[in-house]
Formats: sequence, C-alpha cells, structure tokens
Amino acid sequence: MPIINRIAEFHDDMTRWRRDIHAHPETAFEENRTADVVAGLLEEFGIEVHRGLATTGVVGTLKNGDGKRRVGLRADLDALHIHEKNTFDHASKHDGKMHACGHDGHTTMLLGAARYLAETKHFDGTIHFIFQPAEENEGGGRVMIEDGLFDLFPVDSVYGMHNAPGIPVGQFAVREGPFLAAFDIFEITVHGVGTHAAMPDRGIDPLIPAAQIVSGLKAVVSREVSPLHSAVVSVTQIHAGDTWNVIPDEVTLRGTCRWFDDHVRDMLQPAITRIVENIAAAHRCTATIHYERRYPATVNSPDETEFAASVAADLVGAEHVDRAFEPDMGSEDFAFMLQEKPGCYILIGNGPGDGGCLLHNPHYDFNDEVLPLGASYWARLAEQALPAG
Repeated sequence: MPIINRIAEFHDDMTRWRRDIHAHPETAFEENRTADVVAGLLEEFGIEVHRGLATTGVVGTLKNGDGKRRVGLRADLDALHIHEKNTFDHASKHDGKMHACGHDGHTTMLLGAARYLAETKHFDGTIHFIFQPAEENEGGGRVMIEDGLFDLFPVDSVYGMHNAPGIPVGQFAVREGPFLAAFDIFEITVHGVGTHAAMPDRGIDPLIPAAQIVSGLKAVVSREVSPLHSAVVSVTQIHAGDTWNVIPDEVTLRGTCRWFDDHVRDMLQPAITRIVENIAAAHRCTATIHYERRYPATVNSPDETEFAASVAADLVGAEHVDRAFEPDMGSEDFAFMLQEKPGCYILIGNGPGDGGCLLHNPHYDFNDEVLPLGASYWARLAEQALPAG
C-alpha cells in the first residue's frame, strides 16, 4: 500500500506515542495527561495550539499560503471504564480504565499527519486538528461545539475516522447518508416493599415486574417499530438486593436505545414508559423512568463521502474501499459535528478480532501496523482538500 514515505520513516515514533497513551488511559473530561501529550507534540511540530474547549479538548491550527478554504480533522482522546486483561508492557497503568476502543490510535494517526503536514506544507489554506474529549457516552463533541468550536475555528468541512476490527489492514469502509445509529439511555427503577425472602406475601416483590419489563421492552422493536426501519432497545444493567434472604425494596434497570430515523426516536420513549408503568402496576409496584437523549445519528454528506472515499482509494486501491458498508448500530458523537458542517466519517481496517481484539473488549489493542496508513489518509485528505498552487 502506498504509505507516504516520510510518515513511514517515523512509524516507530508513532508506535511509541500510541503505546504511551494506551498505558495511561483517561476517561471523559479528565484527559489531562493525554491533552498535555497532544499539545506538547503539536507545539514541537510548530503548530499553533488552543486548549480548554470541553475542558480537555485540544485544537491545533496549521496555515499555509493564501488559500481561504479550511478543513477540520477530528480524533478522540478518551478511554473507557474497563479493566484491561492484556499483559503486554504498555497495558493500562490505571486500574479500571482502558483504551478499549482505539482512541489512542486515532489520536496518534492524526498526530502523525500533523507532523508530516507541518514539515511539508503541501497545501494552501487552514487545517484544524481537533482532538476531542469524552466521546464515550458523554458527548464531548457536543460540548466542544457549545463552547464555540466552529466559531473559533471555522471549517468548510469536517472529517472523522474510527478503526474497525474485522476489516483487514489496508482496507477502508464508508457510506453516504446514515452510517452510525443515534443513541439514548434510560434508567428504570421499580419500587416495591422489601421483606424477608421466606415471607414474600408480606411485601411487594419488585424483581418479578423488573424481569417482565426486560422481556416486555423487546416488544417495542418487534411490534411497534416498522420492520422497514432499524431500532434496538437493550437492557444492559440490573441492580438489586444485597443478600440472599431479603427481597429488596427496588430494582434498577439501565439500558440503551438505537435508531436511524428521528420519528422512531419520538415513539420509543412513550412506548417504553407505557410498558414499564403498566407492568409495574400489574404487580402492585410503581416505577420511575429517566430517559435521556444522547447522540443523533451519524450522517455522512454526499460530496464529502465521495471525496473521502476517493482519497482512501488513491491510497489502497478502489477495490479495497467498501463504499456501501452496512449502517452500524454503534453510535458516535462526531454526529454533532456533522449536524453543523458537511463531512464524512470513515472506518479503517484494524485487522482480525482474534483473541478478543474487539471494540470495548478487555483484550483489545489498537494495531500499530495501521498507524502510518491512517496518518497517510489524513495527510492526503488535507492536501487534496486544500490543493497547493
């Protein structure tokens, strides 16, 4: 694959950066050390640095020539609350936190491109390198926008990239239109009356309706959403009780909803509320429901998708760029940036998912072989978006 030679020359440097970040994971809005590393390297490259958007966000700005066009390239900084089970030397040094989604690799690939572009300056215009905190669950992209990201750093278009285990190294995947699903969360608390487990008739057991709610919520998708539309409602947590011989006062259920079309989102919350309240009432319980709208769908604009796909094809060949990749029910807060500006979110192959090397898995690790290709993609995209001469 035609990786840029200069970027290949500092592959070892990128590997070192990436493994250092992996070993020191930080979660939402607490990415202080990571931001220090990013800002320090950008300054070393001679790139103007701005800090503080969304608390720990970093934006590097590189200008060249008289061109008026501006492009934004975005990577995410944060890790996840996962106990890493890898045993290699660069495994997490922060117990309970882990780069299990590859944001360490995303940050490093963009840093590699920044270094190359600052050295060569084969472009005419302005590049904003956007290093965003809190992608996982907390909407750091939305907060950066609210803090004035595109007012302070105007762009004509904005681009994002994520690694994809299961796609071979040297391949990309993308599609125009809805690419990743929207994302909401819910918390349901079923209230009963606690009592001795040997005397259930003297209390009101909230576990029975809670179990039925888990099953009942499956009917939201199977019986209330059109088969022609996609949606997922998943209960992911159940918390109740402290010991064997006590029926608890309450049970808490937490979960997530995913969809692509906004009219599906508008019917999910009332449907969930109706099912929960009626099942609880049937068992003499009450229920409280907290429903929070989080991320919109990630929707790629047509022209920018074609452009991003063509840049990838120039690197790896058109046959290695899947332009009709099936939409994924995962979510991304890059969606907020795509609501503000035209742009494209693309996937880069991370190789097989053997040995648990899957996103959000405690055995995951970013594939360092991918670093120079991802950096080359970013560099070529910037150069072609802002052509010199």
